[in-house]
Amino acid sequence: MSDSSVKLAAADDSASKPKSMSGGILAGTKVLDLSRVVAGPLAGQTLADLGADVVKIERVGGGDDLRTLGPPWVSSPDETIQQSTYCQTVNRGKRSLTLDFASPDGAEILRGLVKEADILIENFRTGTLARYGLGYEDLARINPRLIYCSITGFGQTGPYSDRSGYDYLVQAMGGQMAVTGLPDGATGAGPMRVGVPIADITAGNNAVIGILAAIIDREKTGKGQHIDISLFDSQVALLLNSLSSWLNTRALLPRTGNEHPTAVPNGVFEVADGHVLIATFNDREFARLAEVLGHPEWASDARYARSRDRLANRESLSRDMTEALSHHGKLHWMKVINEAKVSCGPINDMPDIEQDEQLAERGMFVTLTHDKVGDVRVVGSPLKFSGTPVVYNCAPPLAGEHTEDLLRERLSLSDEKIKDLRKRNII
Repeated sequence: MSDSSVKLAAADDSASKPKSMSGGILAGTKVLDLSRVVAGPLAGQTLADLGADVVKIERVGGGDDLRTLGPPWVSSPDETIQQSTYCQTVNRGKRSLTLDFASPDGAEILRGLVKEADILIENFRTGTLARYGLGYEDLARINPRLIYCSITGFGQTGPYSDRSGYDYLVQAMGGQMAVTGLPDGATGAGPMRVGVPIADITAGNNAVIGILAAIIDREKTGKGQHIDISLFDSQVALLLNSLSSWLNTRALLPRTGNEHPTAVPNGVFEVADGHVLIATFNDREFARLAEVLGHPEWASDARYARSRDRLANRESLSRDMTEALSHHGKLHWMKVINEAKVSCGPINDMPDIEQDEQLAERGMFVTLTHDKVGDVRVVGSPLKFSGTPVVYNCAPPLAGEHTEDLLRERLSLSDEKIKDLRKRNII
């Protein structure tokens, strides 16, 4: 067993243990999640958090590729089960059914499940499911109310539509790496990816937005529709001011590392015992910051008074602020600067985040218990509702864990039929 493996042990999240196995704003909504890796599974997990009954349909003989994308791993107490920690991040609240829908019998089982489904999520390459008679048009004939959400690298149309597209590639093609990283001329300068799969995450969130909008439309029309989500589209839509600057003025905003391209001061500053992040976005905030740093005259200094002046004199302001900040440590400055209603905080690593009192108060760490794996700690949902709170129904399932139960429950298959399907590797 790898040194990177970890045994799951009980954690201090008892206040966040799930208290209900039902409820939520989407209670009664049935979702078929055929997706793999990150974007689609994240969308399915969000719907599960909102109360939907989500069935994760996986490949026979191993399931979702994300299960093996490690180390590190979470392991059962006897170490006979290993799952990647990555897989735990996007699959809670689901039941798992393994199915070979490329076979005629497997495709027929999927069609049977579709008859009573509300939503289907898939992220296969464009046209893949249609080859098996499982495309949107095929399944809409079976269930006209079906909301069918496709998530692909480049979308269902266009010259790139038949390409595969992973997050890293899309960050490169979608401009994220052009605006991320140290400025030209600095040591280590050059294109840099974001450290989390930002294109996947954004596409998954966009899928949920589209699905919820389609649910509202279905209430009006009685009909479902096909939702086409592209990682490439989602990434380009994230560029905001960087792309708007080019589209409207032909100006390229340069890479600025930890500095904001237009708001100054806005970045990492050294203090007596480390670093803090200080962020201002207007002249009023800067005047308050100057006051607590002991230099109220900066607010009327021709070099610093206005935002555009501070941008032009970024380097001298940084030197002046660093000198002022050097006389005290992080705790002092975070207290004083926040009291002045200016944003200031630490540069947290994972252990710091785990211990953060704000996150604890907000219920952002949840312990879920799996019968075979044990306790699994997950990051809670950022969605907070006053009347219909999110639900954490179950830990991420093992591949195919609920196959037989679901075939009996949804399709009323006999034990003999299930045994035959398993013998032929259909399930």
